Amino acid sequence: MKKLLLATALLALTGGVAAAQTVRLGTEGAYPPFNFIDDSGNVAGFERELGDELCKRAGLTCEWVTTDWDSIIPNLQSGNYDVIIAGMSITDERAQVVDFSMNYVPPAASAYAAGSADADITGGVVSAQVGTIQAAHVAESGATLLEFPTPDETVAAVRNGEAVAVFADKDYLVPYVNESNGALMFVGEDVPLGGGVGMAFRQSDDELRGKFDAAIQSMKDDGTLNPLIKKHFGPDAKVF
Repeated sequence: MKKLLLATALLALTGGVAAAQTVRLGTEGAYPPFNFIDDSGNVAGFERELGDELCKRAGLTCEWVTTDWDSIIPNLQSGNYDVIIAGMSITDERAQVVDFSMNYVPPAASAYAAGSADADITGGVVSAQVGTIQAAHVAESGATLLEFPTPDETVAAVRNGEAVAVFADKDYLVPYVNESNGALMFVGEDVPLGGGVGMAFRQSDDELRGKFDAAIQSMKDDGTLNPLIKKHFGPDAKVF
């Protein structure tokens, strides 16, 4: 993962975003269409476009930082960036350690993708990304959970026979299924999980969270958020 622009000297001295001129947005850069790294090495995708617009509306100068998913919350708490915007579902468990903005993607389905229609998703080996609500669901389902640090590895596990299916956000899996020429298919029922996708903040950063909440609400109110969701997730994506 490439590290993009990091902390300003002023932020390092003050230790908080209130006095800083720049707000750092932390993302994974490996979860299209939410976020990914483009051919120029820059963060791209739905959350790049959304984040830049939210910063503009909030009157903030923002920089992007990439990090591995399994350390994304610890790195927020350690001050390596100020906000997580990384396809993170709002859950009660995470809300014990971070504060969430209002959701900018409504609750959407998770789904199983397998190599055959008769894949045993209740008793077989199912892959999921570590630290996700999908991994927690698989662990509680009776299937054997096989975790990987990156989402593309979870799909690869099905292709190479390590797992009978992968369980992830359906929006993430759709391109893999559509481009697989029948090698991957959705099986079982879609599963609604979480309270939608939101930004995550340190619990001490109420003022910053309030600025982004107001910006998100303004996009909902003026009708610009829904077209952005459909642009990146397709015309049938769930919207507000």
